[in-house]
Amino acid sequence: MDFLAEYASFLAKTVTLVVAILVVLISFAALRSKGRRKSAGQLQVSKLNDFYKGLRERLESSLLDKDQLKALRKAESKTEKKKGKKKPELKPRVFVLDFDGDIKASATESLRHEITALLSLATPKDEVVLRLESGGGMVHSYGLASSQLARIRQAGVPLTVCIDKVAASGGYMMACIGEKIISAPFAILGSIGVVAQLPNVNRLLKKHDIDFEVLTAGEYKRTLTVFGENTEKGREKFQEDLDITHQLFKNFVSRYRPQLAIDDVATGEVWLGVAALDKQLVDELQTSDEYLATKAKTAEVFHLHYAERKSLQERVGLAASGSVDRVLLTWWSRLTQQRFW
Repeated sequence: MDFLAEYASFLAKTVTLVVAILVVLISFAALRSKGRRKSAGQLQVSKLNDFYKGLRERLESSLLDKDQLKALRKAESKTEKKKGKKKPELKPRVFVLDFDGDIKASATESLRHEITALLSLATPKDEVVLRLESGGGMVHSYGLASSQLARIRQAGVPLTVCIDKVAASGGYMMACIGEKIISAPFAILGSIGVVAQLPNVNRLLKKHDIDFEVLTAGEYKRTLTVFGENTEKGREKFQEDLDITHQLFKNFVSRYRPQLAIDDVATGEVWLGVAALDKQLVDELQTSDEYLATKAKTAEVFHLHYAERKSLQERVGLAASGSVDRVLLTWWSRLTQQRFW
């Protein structure tokens, strides 16, 4: 018993010491990041040709025996030597960007820097491929993201948009800027519409004798509220604003895809890739993997990603948020998976 008591005491002291050291280190790192000017981040560039080559070589080394692999490498070496004697061939370049959109189109912050970087080198002989995934969100946020893509078109550089899963609402607003839109067969596209919704608890407040007053300067400063009593005039104005935004959305899509029968597709509906092709919402049915792997045979393909440097507090917060997201996603999958059995 004495031994266990001494061991428990030693263990408690050790844990206390470790925790104290961690607290000091975290505090030091936090103070250091506070006193230091925020870094602008860094542009990361990787060559996808090397990635595809690595995949092929890994498969060859697994499938071929030693003699076959040696003969293959020897033949490749001879081919490379012959190429080396010739004048180097200037291959076209393909710049690959990714946009994974949330409701606020937060990825726009990285997108703007990636586009600024590539436009400093890209020419009309090159191509930009955007791998887009977004179900849409705030109008002004996706308006800015779309304006960033428009810079590519204005510079005369061909823009191809690849959609593997979803490009709806604000996501399609971005996609339509591409000179060519490529979609996976079962990707979801469209939702060219505008929606706004909010609860109103005014009757509940009245039931409990709670007053809520809204004071404004300007007739339409506040049209609909959550707590106040909404009027028919306020509803009409709110609907008018939605209609105006929808018309601007339709005009924007029509400008970049004049081949669309805009009144037929701007109903807020969504379509799978196969049906979207018939509606001319997309130009081809293909996955981004297939498109880029084909491009890599004749062009130099570069993936660009602008990474913001995050503070220690932000990294800890993102890790915690990611853990919560994974737990929720796991439970949601368990609750819904029976629907697809």
